[in-house]
Amino acid sequence: MDNSKYLKKIIIDKVSGGEFIEKEDVVIDESRISIYLNGEKTISMMCIPKNQEAHAVGFLMSENVISSIEDIKSMEVKEDGLEVYIEATVDADMLQNLYKEKTLTSGCGGGITGNIAGSVEVPFNQVSMKVKPETISSEVKKFYEDSELYLLTGCVHKAMLYLEDKSTVTAEDIGRHNAIDKVVGLCKLQGLDTTKSVLFVSGRLSSEMVVKAVMHKIPIVVSRTAPTHLGVKTAHTHGITLIGFARGKKMNIYTHAGRIIG
Repeated sequence: MDNSKYLKKIIIDKVSGGEFIEKEDVVIDESRISIYLNGEKTISMMCIPKNQEAHAVGFLMSENVISSIEDIKSMEVKEDGLEVYIEATVDADMLQNLYKEKTLTSGCGGGITGNIAGSVEVPFNQVSMKVKPETISSEVKKFYEDSELYLLTGCVHKAMLYLEDKSTVTAEDIGRHNAIDKVVGLCKLQGLDTTKSVLFVSGRLSSEMVVKAVMHKIPIVVSRTAPTHLGVKTAHTHGITLIGFARGKKMNIYTHAGRIIG
């Protein structure tokens, strides 16, 4: 995949062994993407202008503004890639909550959520999906090996869904929240079932990251880094298996360990 259009070349001074060296480098091209819903501008987000349709679908579903892909009547990305226009059947109350209760989350990349934990009732996740520890370990390894934009810039987060048939879908963005919305959106646009899946994410497992899994009914969430206390509490309350510090053959299972089998 050609990722060059998401990069910008710059000249930097690199310091090595006390020596200053002028060289060319690449950085991520961060853009403001606006989502228009039924003719009205709904929100703008700073992100990588990639997988815009999936980003819009994943975000609107995670906020419960639309309940399924079938709610969408039409979707168009403008030629410049910076505007997404959607006609859809929406939940008017959730849309109003999004406008009234917008919260800047603790994530990088300016993640925004309106319908955060407590404002939407979601059933306890009782999916009986089982995964072996060695599967988690092998998929974490693949997750970090196959990330071209990260290897080029060190400036992106990644999300991956490991599905019941052992296939995977991945997405990258400057924000962890955006990456999750994109990967879920990609699955929804392909008609893939995410209710029996494992979500692998880069970065810490804060509460708003876990809420994304709750809203999309994803039973297992894995990261190589740590959770926050509220992240653990949210996972416990909603029936999500939360795994942190998944490195090599080691991992910490913080909640609902019954889905991980020896």
